[in-house]
Amino acid sequence: MTERTGQVDGQVDGVRRVDVSEAAAALLRDLTEEHGPLMFHQSGGCCDGSSPMCYPDGDFLTGPSDVHLGTLDIGAERPVDVWMSRSQFGYWKHTHLTIDVVPGRGAGFSVEAPRGVRFLIRSRLLTDAESDWLEEHEGAGT
Repeated sequence: MTERTGQVDGQVDGVRRVDVSEAAAALLRDLTEEHGPLMFHQSGGCCDGSSPMCYPDGDFLTGPSDVHLGTLDIGAERPVDVWMSRSQFGYWKHTHLTIDVVPGRGAGFSVEAPRGVRFLIRSRLLTDAESDWLEEHEGAGT
């Protein structure tokens, strides 16, 4: 798994597990000004838990049951860490994820909720070369 190591902006030799759309990055910059440093967690539960939840950094405690997917460079002083429950990662480990934003009702505890928008994840399958590189360099913990 991509843990907090010597990576820069979650980049692993050009292969990233997670990115952010420009619209979501712009919103995250605004939310960072309002709430301070932020983080995402994707649990894979039902209802609100199936959406990426954005919290002030540290308001959601991560642990051994979570995987650090990388960090989003949003063009602000501090990038945004992205986490996923290890059980959900088991289903999504072969995908590249992009955090985007769309109009709609945000998840109850996610900081974008009062703005009439919500974060969502768009995904694509990793190429064979991306998967092979990540598997080789991230180790068996993935």
